[in-house]
Formats: sequence, structure tokens, C-alpha cells
Amino acid sequence: MKGFDPVTLATPFFIITVILEIVLARFGALKAQYETKDTAVSLTMGLVSSVAGLLTAGASFAAAMWIYQHRLFTIPMTAIWAWILVFLLEDMTYYWFHRLSHERRFWWAAHVNHHSSQHYNLSTALRQTWTGGLAGTWALWLPLSLIGFPPAMVLIQKGVSLVYQYWIHTEAIRRLPRPIEAVFNTPSHHRVHHARNPRYLDRNYAGILIIWDRMFGTFQPELDEEACRYGLVHNLGTFNIVRVAFHEWIGMAQDIARQPRHILGWLFGAPGWTPDGSRDTSAKLKAEWAARQAATESEREAA
Repeated sequence: MKGFDPVTLATPFFIITVILEIVLARFGALKAQYETKDTAVSLTMGLVSSVAGLLTAGASFAAAMWIYQHRLFTIPMTAIWAWILVFLLEDMTYYWFHRLSHERRFWWAAHVNHHSSQHYNLSTALRQTWTGGLAGTWALWLPLSLIGFPPAMVLIQKGVSLVYQYWIHTEAIRRLPRPIEAVFNTPSHHRVHHARNPRYLDRNYAGILIIWDRMFGTFQPELDEEACRYGLVHNLGTFNIVRVAFHEWIGMAQDIARQPRHILGWLFGAPGWTPDGSRDTSAKLKAEWAARQAATESEREAA
């Protein structure tokens, strides 16, 4: 059980289903947009991410083991209640990790590449970070080991979460039955998360359960009247994989070098933050969109 790795076991399934989605879309059997260069970037990002993850996995696991030696309780891996509890706590941890990765530039720099595709398909799920381990977000899961969950148990549940999140990267599934949409993260909910429409920015951070977004005020349903537009607020316009992987780190370093007195803002402000407010942030774009909506509504009422 300790050597069980859901992601490794699921890798053949990932490859087969990407190929299947491409073939079925080609014959018009389902909705999916693929572009050869874009897909190649996603697959290569995923491959290198797996290798990069190995470079920091030892340090993060060692830290978890050290914390576990000072645990508050001893939670058995054999108990069903323990798996239910770690499922809930790990999933909530993922929510806050994901939210942090969007709301603070330092961690956005590690996560942004996952959102850089202007297409939304199963290969997009594999467009993963090369620098996530170096950004240190793995530390957010250490309190679970302090509580008393064995580090191997936490790793297994993290793997289950990643495997679950793979299948929701598709346009082939429109909406699922309402009870499922109410509780679980679904393709519809995650399409919103990947959209760059101002209405949809920084919403639906869920891993498996969408209940966290509903609880913490970040839920936004997909609307029939507003189709999702994918990619970044300002798209890269390149398939250069080095630029895809590192462009935000480079931009952040350039900003710090130019105005070092604002280093904390450049590092930990919202993506797009500037001292003079000259760039677009999610909050700014949302406010401008809301103002336009209000103006349109007023015009309708006046007419």
C-alpha cells in the first residue's frame, strides 16, 4: 500500500484517452479542439514535470516524515474513517493551495503554465509545472502529517486527487446530473476555472469537491449565455516550451531588478500588480466588467 502511486498507474489511461478524444473529435463524435503544437507542449510539459517532481520529492517527503515524528495523534492507514477524513482534509488543502497559486504572483509563476493553452482538452490536464516543488507549496500539506496521517497516506490521496482532476479537462461532457454538479468538481465547473472571461476569473479552485468554492465564496457556474474563452488574460502567442515554463519567473525577476524597493509587491502581490496600478489584475478586470454590465443594465432600464 505504501508504494501505491495512483498517477503512475493511471498514466496509460491518460495516453489512451487523449488519443481517443483526438480521434473521436476528428470524426465529429464529440467536441474537442486540438492543435498539434499546443498538444505537443502540453505533453512535454507533463513529461518534464514528472522528472522535475522527483528532484524535490525526497526533500518534501523527508520534511513530512520529520513532522510525522512529532505528530499529535497516530492515525491508522487501515481504518476506513481515516481515509474519509484524509480525503476531506487533503481536498480542502488542495483548494487553498490552488487559490494561493492564483492570488499571489510567486506561486502563480509556478502554476501559470497550466493555464497557458488556448484550448481545453484532456492534454491540457497534463500541462503541469516544472517549478512547483521549488515554489514550496508542498509545505501546505505538512499539517496533515502533524495531525497524524502517515506521509504515505497523504501522498496516495494527493495522487487520487490528481487522477480525478484529469477527466474534467474536456469539452466533450456538457453537464452532469444536478446532485453531482452540486457536490463534485466537474468539466463544467473546471471549464470556468480555465476561462479568461472577466466573469470567470479566479473561480472554482476545487480539486474533487466543489463544496469548498461554495463555502468560501469562489464558486461560479458555467453560463449558457457566456461561452468560456481559454488561456491567459494576455496570451503568450508562442509554443516555445521554455517561455511557457518560465515566462512569469523571468517577468517577475525583471520587475524586481527594475524596481527592487517594491520587491514584496512584485513577489507576493496579485498577478498583474504594479505600484501604479497600470497593469491588469483579476480584480481590476472584474471591476471593469461589472461597471460595463451595470451601465448596460441602466441603458436597458432607461429604454
